[in-house]
Amino acid sequence: GAPVRCAWGPLLAIAAAMAAVLLAFGGRYGFHRDELYFLVASRHLDWGYADQPPLLPLIMRLFSGESVVAVRVPAALLSAAGVVVAGLSAREMGGGRRAQALAAGAYAVCPFALGVGHTLYTATVDMFVSTVLVWVVVRWVRTRDDRLLLALGAVVAVAVQVKYLVVFLLFGILAGVLVSGPREALRRPMLWAGAAVAVAAAVPGLVWQAHAGWPQLAMAGVIAGYGDFGGRLGFFPYQLLMTGVVLSALWIYGLWRLTRSAELRPFRFLAWAYVLVCVVFLVTGGKTYYLAGFWAALWAAGAVEVERREGLPLWVTSRVSYAITAVVAVLVTLPVYPVEWLARTPQPLLNPDTAETVGWPRLAGQVAAVRRTLPAGEHVTLMTANYGEAGALELYGRRLGLPRPYSGHTGYWYFGRPAVDGGTTIFVGAPDKQYLDRFWSDVTLATRVDNGVGLDNIEQGAPIWVCRGQRAPWSELWPRFKYPA
Repeated sequence: GAPVRCAWGPLLAIAAAMAAVLLAFGGRYGFHRDELYFLVASRHLDWGYADQPPLLPLIMRLFSGESVVAVRVPAALLSAAGVVVAGLSAREMGGGRRAQALAAGAYAVCPFALGVGHTLYTATVDMFVSTVLVWVVVRWVRTRDDRLLLALGAVVAVAVQVKYLVVFLLFGILAGVLVSGPREALRRPMLWAGAAVAVAAAVPGLVWQAHAGWPQLAMAGVIAGYGDFGGRLGFFPYQLLMTGVVLSALWIYGLWRLTRSAELRPFRFLAWAYVLVCVVFLVTGGKTYYLAGFWAALWAAGAVEVERREGLPLWVTSRVSYAITAVVAVLVTLPVYPVEWLARTPQPLLNPDTAETVGWPRLAGQVAAVRRTLPAGEHVTLMTANYGEAGALELYGRRLGLPRPYSGHTGYWYFGRPAVDGGTTIFVGAPDKQYLDRFWSDVTLATRVDNGVGLDNIEQGAPIWVCRGQRAPWSELWPRFKYPA
C-alpha cells in the first residue's frame, strides 16, 4: 500500500530527548560489572567467548579506557535510534503522526529501554537490533520489496554476533508466518539469499564454540537456573514493570488487535510469534527481556488502533500518562541520586544493576592496600571469584601497582592462567576458607570489601584473602577454577 507520511519531527524530537537524558546521567556512579568484563574482553578479541558472540567486545575496543561517558555514548545512541524504529514500525502499519509518536514515546519511556540505554550490555545492542529486525519484516509485508529480505539477512548476521537468542525470535516469526501468512515470503529467493548471509556470519562463532566445547550452552543452563526477574512466576508481571505499567496496556492492546483488526491482518503473524516465543522462554526459564525485540512492533500496533478507534481509555495514552511513566522510569533506572543516598532509596531493590556500578575503584584500592602489607620483593598473583572483580582490578589496579588479575568465572577463564607458580596469591571474593584450603595450605583473611556508602551489592562484605603454600602448579589447578565447569 501507499506509505503514510513519516512524522520525522516528533520522532527525532522524542529520540533526542531520550538521548539527552541518558547522556546527562551517563557519567554518574561508574562502570557496571558487565561493562568491566567487556572492556577486558575487548583486549582479547576472538571469534567467540564462553558467554557471548564477539560483537560487543569489538564495540568496546573502540571505546576502551577509563571514560565511563565514552562507553555510555553508544548505548544512548542505540536506544534513541530504537525510538525512531518504533515510530517507523507504526508508519508501516498505516499509522499517522499520532500513532508514530505514541509508539516512539512508549519506547522512549520504557523502563527497560532506559535502563539498557544507560549501560552498554549485550541487551542494549540486542534490543535495538531485534527491533530493527522486526521492523524490516513488517516493512516487507507492506512493500513486498524483496531487497528487504536480503537486508533482513544482514540484520540477522549482526544479531548473531550479539546474542544467539535471535534464533528464537526468528523461530517465532517463521512459525507466525506459517500459521497466518504471508507464506509467500518463504518462496522468495532473496529470503534464502539473506538466510545464507546470516548463516555464513554465524559460522566463525559456532566453530569457536564447538572447538571450546560449547561453553555457551552451559552458561544458558546457569542463567536459567538463577530465577531472577521473578523466575517463571514473575515472567509476565515483570514484563509489565519493564514496559511501564500503564503503557503496558498499549502493547497488550496491540497484541489483541493484531488478532482482530482487518487492517492489521497482514501483520497477524506478530501476535503468533510473540505468543510462541513467550511459551518457549517460559518453559525454558528464559528472561522476560528476551522478548524486548517484539515490544516496539506491539506498541506500534496498539498505537495504530488507538489512532483509528480510540480503543483504550484516553488517559492511558495522554501526555500526562507518558510524562508520569517517564519520571518513574528515570527514578527507577538512572543514577539520579547522590551516591551517598543510594542505599536509602528503593532503586537498588527495583533495579539491582544500579548497585553494581558503585565501589569498583575503592575495591581496587583495598586490594592494593593488602598488597602493600606483603614483602616488596614477593611474587604476588591476583585472583578473583567473579569477572566483575577481575575487570575492576584490570582497569583500576595497574595504576596502583597491582599485577594482572585472573579469574575462573565464565569467559574470564579463557583469558589465561597465571604463569608463575608459588609465591603469594591475593584472592578476592572467594566464599569461604574451606574452598581455598583445597588449593593453598595457609589462608588468611586480610579484610573485607567496603564500598564506603553502605550499599548492599554483590561485592559488599566480600572477603579478601592472602593465600600461601600453593598445593600444585597452576597448570594442574587452573581447570578446577573454571566456573561454570
